[in-house]
Amino acid sequence: MAHSGAAAPRADGGSLAYVYLLSGVAALGGLLFGYDTGVISGAIGFLKERFALDAVMEGWAVSSALVGCVGGALCAGVLSDAFGRRNILLLAAALFTVSAIGSAVPRNLAEFAVARILGGVGVGMASMLSPLYIAEISPAHVRGRMVSLNQFAIISGFLVVYFVNALIAWLGESGAGRAWNVQWGWRAMMGSEVVPCALFLGMLLLVPESPRWLVKRGRAEDALRVLTRTVGAAAARAEVDAITEALAREEKPSIGALFAPGMRMALGVGVVLAVLQQVTGINVVLYYAPKIFESAGFGATAAIVQTVGVGAVNLGFTLVAIYVVDRVGRKPLLLAASAGMGLSLFALGTAFVTGSLGGPLVLLCVLAYVAFFAVAMGPVVWVVLSEIYPTRLRGTAMSVATLCLWCANFVVTQTFPKLLELFAGKSFFVYGVLCVVALVFVARFVPETKGRPLEEVEELWTARRP
Repeated sequence: MAHSGAAAPRADGGSLAYVYLLSGVAALGGLLFGYDTGVISGAIGFLKERFALDAVMEGWAVSSALVGCVGGALCAGVLSDAFGRRNILLLAAALFTVSAIGSAVPRNLAEFAVARILGGVGVGMASMLSPLYIAEISPAHVRGRMVSLNQFAIISGFLVVYFVNALIAWLGESGAGRAWNVQWGWRAMMGSEVVPCALFLGMLLLVPESPRWLVKRGRAEDALRVLTRTVGAAAARAEVDAITEALAREEKPSIGALFAPGMRMALGVGVVLAVLQQVTGINVVLYYAPKIFESAGFGATAAIVQTVGVGAVNLGFTLVAIYVVDRVGRKPLLLAASAGMGLSLFALGTAFVTGSLGGPLVLLCVLAYVAFFAVAMGPVVWVVLSEIYPTRLRGTAMSVATLCLWCANFVVTQTFPKLLELFAGKSFFVYGVLCVVALVFVARFVPETKGRPLEEVEELWTARRP
C-alpha cells in the first residue's frame, strides 16, 4: 500500500501555492461561518430593545440560527457524499446570501428567526464541509496547517464583523443617537453579510472537486489531475492508488458501519470532542461579549467596541495555532488549551462573584480565555475531526459529530442569558468545570494524528479495543 509507511509523499513536484489557493477558497466558508454567527453579538442589544424581548426570547433570537446549523450539519454529509463537497458549499453560500437579506428586513422576531435559521443551515454545512474539503485536498505534511486555515477564516469573520458592528454602532450613536441603532443600526449589521457571501459564491466556481470524493465516484482520472497539481505526478498516482485500495477493502457505507468495532470508538471520540468544544463556553463569549462587558460596567457602545479586542486576540492566537499544529501536534495543544481555558473561566467567575475586580480585569480574563481557545480548542478540534474517520464514512461521521456540536452550541447559547440573569458570574464556574472534563477526556482518549496519511489514521482505530 502506498501509504503504509510513516511518511506521506511530499508535494515536491506539485504546487503548494495551489493547495493554499484551494484551501483559502474553501476557508471562505469558515469566514462566513464566523461572520454569520458573530454579527448577532453587536445587533442583539438593539434588537432586544426594538422588539421588547425578555431573556428567553433574547436567547431565541441568538440561538435560532443554531437550529438551522443542526439541520445543515445533519444533511451536509449525505448531500456532499452524493453531490460533491464543492456543490454543497455552493448551496451553503446561496443560503448565507438569502439569510443576510432576510435578517436585515424583518418586521418581527418570527421573520428574523426564519431568516437566521436559513443562514444557520448554510453555517452547519460550511462548518463541516470546509475543513473536510481542505483535509481531502491537502498533502499530509501540511494538512494540519491547511485545515487550521479554516479556523483562521472563522476568526477573521468574527473580527471583521466586530469591526463592522462597532463602526455602525459608533456612527449611529454619534449621529442620531441610540434610537437610530435600535431602529436601523442592527439591520445594517445583519445586511452587511451580503458582501462576503458574494465573494464566496464567485470564488467557489473556480475550484475543483475533492480528489477523494472523485475516486469514490469512480472518477480516478479527474482525481489524478487535481492531485497532480497539488503533489506532483508521481505522488498523485501513489495517492490515487492508496485511496482506491482503501476504498476497495471497505464495505459499502451504512449508518450501522459507524458503530462497527473500532469505528464506534472514532465516532465517540469525535462526538465528545465536538461537544466539549462548545460546552466549555466559547460561544457564550463570542455571542454575548457585549452583554458580559456591560455587566462588568462598560457602556453599551463601549462594550461593542471591546469585542474588537476579543476578535483580535482570537485571530492572533489562531495564527499561532496554524504555525505550531504540525510541529507540536494535536494532543499537547488540546491539553494546554483545556487547562488554560478552565483557569481563565474560574478567574472570570471569581471576578463577577466577589465584585473585587473591575471591568478591565474582566476584559483580561475574557481575552486570556479566548487566547487559549484559539490556540487549540478551536482549530485543532476541527483538524482532528477531519482526520480521524476513514474515507468512505468521513462525510457521514463528520456530519454526526458536527450535528452534536451544533446541538451543544444551541443549548449553551439559548440558556446563557437566563443563567446570567439568575446566577450572574457563578455561571462561568460551570463552563470552567467542563474545561476540566475536556482535559481528562483528551488525555485519555484522543489519539495523536500529526503527520499521518488519512488512510493510515484509520488503522489506529482498528488496533484499539472497541
